[in-house]
Amino acid sequence: MRIEKRLPVPSETKKAMAWYAKPTEALAGELQTDLNVGLNVDETARRQAQEGPNELPEAPPPSLLKLFLSQFSSLIVWVLIGAAIVSGLLEDWIDAAAILAIVFLNGVLGFVQEFRAERSLAALRKMSVATARVIRGGALQSIPARELVTGDVIVLDAGDRIPADARLFYTTNFQAQEASLTGESTPVQKQAERLETTEVPLADQHNMVFMGTVAVSGKARGLVVATGLGTELGRIASMIQKAAEAERPGWLSDMR
Repeated sequence: MRIEKRLPVPSETKKAMAWYAKPTEALAGELQTDLNVGLNVDETARRQAQEGPNELPEAPPPSLLKLFLSQFSSLIVWVLIGAAIVSGLLEDWIDAAAILAIVFLNGVLGFVQEFRAERSLAALRKMSVATARVIRGGALQSIPARELVTGDVIVLDAGDRIPADARLFYTTNFQAQEASLTGESTPVQKQAERLETTEVPLADQHNMVFMGTVAVSGKARGLVVATGLGTELGRIASMIQKAAEAERPGWLSDMR
């Protein structure tokens, strides 16, 4: 039976829900799925159309020259360059050189910041997963990870990279390496039981797995609760992107 009720998008639900504190049966009810059967074909297609692909958006990276020249595109920079030209025409070489040095150094700082942000985003995208094993319509399938949606039931084994954020409901000696998100160097022992509190740091959410982390031992099954930019990895990517689009640092930042 096709379900017409609109689901919240992952970014909305993640803010509102403490997935780790909910019983899995109640969570399955909220996400309108079945832990044993998974989603059917029609419902999967509807959610894919609503949520979009389970991936981090990627725009073609600008060339280094274009990235550097973009640091000099603001009005205040051109005003300062004009002031330097006027100073040069008046043979005030010290002022002209000082203004141009400030403009150039500010451009270099902005270029370095944005270049590092681009590299960080590229590294995050490499953590995405190509394929995922999922139960749909009661059958185990291998699908492109970008086709995952909230409510999917994923199957995890040692060596798998986690394809989306998921609430575990079955584990057997399951451990995950989460250093890329939490900085924790040792694998984390995972569990299926709900946590009793709603305020738990990411590193202590032992019944959750997160996109881009790695299963290092055991087996598990999980209920996808967030995809794409709604995941913890997506949240980090969004923060990096916003930082890259923010005002550049330096002497000119307060004047723009």
